[in-house]
Amino acid sequence: MAYKPRSSPARQRAKPSTPAADELRRQIATDAARIMAEEGVRDFQSAKRKAAARLGLPETRHLPGNDEVDSALQEHLRLFHGGRLTQSVRRLRELAAEAMRFLAKFDPRLVGPVLSGTVTSASAIELHLTADTPEEIGFWLQEHSIPYELTDRRLRFGGDRQETFPAYRFTADDVPVELCVFDRLEAREAPLSPVDGKPMKRANLREVENLMSEAAGT
Repeated sequence: MAYKPRSSPARQRAKPSTPAADELRRQIATDAARIMAEEGVRDFQSAKRKAAARLGLPETRHLPGNDEVDSALQEHLRLFHGGRLTQSVRRLRELAAEAMRFLAKFDPRLVGPVLSGTVTSASAIELHLTADTPEEIGFWLQEHSIPYELTDRRLRFGGDRQETFPAYRFTADDVPVELCVFDRLEAREAPLSPVDGKPMKRANLREVENLMSEAAGT
């Protein structure tokens, strides 16, 4: 299925040269970060549009890049959720590792906020799985009596190429878990990060366990 190409996050934002426009972009980034942290919005674009609307600005002007919002989000979490953030990251990574052990036969890779450590109350555990067919994941969840929702995820690759992948969603200990399924050929290429437009960082179980050990100081 073909999709209309979109520009990368690095090219999404306009680059106005006036100090006033720069300040507006900074304000939008700051408010979008607060919206993501406090109101449970997970999508960068939705948070930016909401922030721009509150400032009475057109959606297409002065919008910051996703990387700017992510930086503002990190700062907001550090300032207002410092103590809880450490605990939240540790808990989510522990749950992610548990899910990865359960799904070990599908070569799971952790991606997204739980890997980066920029988590909010709405953050999901995002895993990339490899399987010959997507149905294998559904059968595995059914076999273990895990209720799930079948959906899809649209991901972007180099050259503004976009593809849609099957995905499964379920909850573990009240935390949403999202499984995006790749076949063995597709799994070789990392999608581009929505934050900076670079190949997405993906961690296997050993790497996640190492992150947890380092954070615990062991």
